[in-house]
Amino acid sequence: MSIFHTLKKDIRIVFERDPAAKNVVEVLLCYPGLHAIWAYRLAHIFYKHRQFVIARLISHIARFLTGIEIHPGAKIGPGLFIDHGSGIVIGETAELGKNVTLYQGVTLGGTGKEKGKRHPTLGDNVVVSCGAKVLGSFRVGNHAKIGAGSVVLKEVPDYATVVGIPGRVVMMKGNRVNQAKKNVVKTEIQEECDVDLAHNKLPDPELEMIKKLTARLDELEKKLSNIEGKDANVSSL
Repeated sequence: MSIFHTLKKDIRIVFERDPAAKNVVEVLLCYPGLHAIWAYRLAHIFYKHRQFVIARLISHIARFLTGIEIHPGAKIGPGLFIDHGSGIVIGETAELGKNVTLYQGVTLGGTGKEKGKRHPTLGDNVVVSCGAKVLGSFRVGNHAKIGAGSVVLKEVPDYATVVGIPGRVVMMKGNRVNQAKKNVVKTEIQEECDVDLAHNKLPDPELEMIKKLTARLDELEKKLSNIEGKDANVSSL
């Protein structure tokens, strides 16, 4: 694939995933995510040729200009889209598949000082929402969605939706986890080539738990009031 074709595809992806993009000139001049990706590609070439200082210097300058830090040693597939991007960090051994989407404040980092593979691997068509942290050397499956502000510390299966701190799977293939377990008949879902950007439609397990506890508390209060009423009647007799 030629450099011109790659650059053209990067610009087309911006128009596909950001409705705010108006024209090519705006995208070329005013999209720091695009600038960071291009700087990474240049730095990655030097990194592969073991010119580590030059590679890190390019990534350092790109971080200063865009607010996005992509280590030149990371492996990034085609179709990456960084929306806004301020505060994004992608570690040295991170690997990103095709058509990954990252929003501002995302960290793909490690959990300690271990050597070797220490950053996550993201599959194809993964969406990581604002402020999410994916920490560790595990895999996030294809078509997975990470909710805003989540902290993911373990492997995520394909088509899963993860929310919370620590992150936990709340949906699988569009079905809530508890509902999916009850389904006897399982249907195969055809893989989609497009990226599901509806990361605002996520369940809130904490709110659901609070509602259940509130309902249980109301039930116990009614039972207690009935018992107290019966005791009052017995005492009057």
